[in-house]
Amino acid sequence: MDAFYASVEQRDNPDLRGKPVAVGGSRERGVVAAASYEARKFGVRSAMPSVTAKRQCPDLVFVKPRFEVYKAVSQQIREIFAEHTPIIEPLSLDEAYLDVTENLQGIPLARDVALAIRAKIKVVTGLNASAGISYNKFLAKLASDHRKPNGQYVITPEMGPAFVEALPVGKFHGIGPATSAKMNSLGLHTGLDMRNQTLEFMQANFGKAGAYYYWISRGVDNREVRANRIRKSVGAENTFSSDLTEFDAMIAELHPLIDKVWRHCEEKGSRGRTVTLKVKFNDFEIITRSRSVPVVVSSRGELERLSVALLQAEMPAPKPVRLLGVSLSSLATEDLAEPQLDLPI
Repeated sequence: MDAFYASVEQRDNPDLRGKPVAVGGSRERGVVAAASYEARKFGVRSAMPSVTAKRQCPDLVFVKPRFEVYKAVSQQIREIFAEHTPIIEPLSLDEAYLDVTENLQGIPLARDVALAIRAKIKVVTGLNASAGISYNKFLAKLASDHRKPNGQYVITPEMGPAFVEALPVGKFHGIGPATSAKMNSLGLHTGLDMRNQTLEFMQANFGKAGAYYYWISRGVDNREVRANRIRKSVGAENTFSSDLTEFDAMIAELHPLIDKVWRHCEEKGSRGRTVTLKVKFNDFEIITRSRSVPVVVSSRGELERLSVALLQAEMPAPKPVRLLGVSLSSLATEDLAEPQLDLPI
């Protein structure tokens, strides 16, 4: 979906149409959750501090998020997907992979399936969607961003290797700023630079992810679209109205986050083995620290003990903290039958 949260707000409030809109908190510690295309022209992006966004776009209109509305619209869109294929792998409320090789409408070209889905979404929700069509997930994801907003793009098998070859590494889905900077320091600036490296070189420098980078630089991605993909991590975080400087205050602020994570685990009957602490300091430095245990975390008390231990280890001399987050990953249902794929929340 194109600028999903912001587009829903502009749809429901005609006064917002054509204006730069940010969904999120306008207060000093607020963060932009989504930005309309009008706001993006000024460099406003999701996850940007609200004060920075307002500085870059003085006319920016802030709107409080309405997640229940976004979820309801997302369900309408999912139902449209299901008219064409049962093989739907949701990534978030506004994005999913679909395998339409054998689609329910019997449409021979995936391009035409995408056109039909986008047209139906527009009729039902009044919103624009973009689509990427290709022979694997990695290239479909790249293609989906190529003609936004309200467009679609096809990367054929003949086009795939050349398309990846010219792409800057920072544009690769799954390669963030830190990894991109490391690649640049190693002389890897484009897909072609990556493709010229050996598998051993990529693994030596990037660990397990090195093999993934090696193959996607060749346009190869054999991951299937998995209709039964299940969330494998759950987390909660909070940005504070004023910096925390005392360790006891940090511990106190961890409690409601731990409560929220554990409540989800209880409701879903799931348990995890890896606890991760996220800390953003007042200078905007962000660190994450994790600890995995041999057996699943079986109680809220254990989750609290591990979270506090991570904070103690990281903060022998506390510096002001702007945000804290706690997450539990390597989730499985209580019978621990099958491990499931990671899905960021």
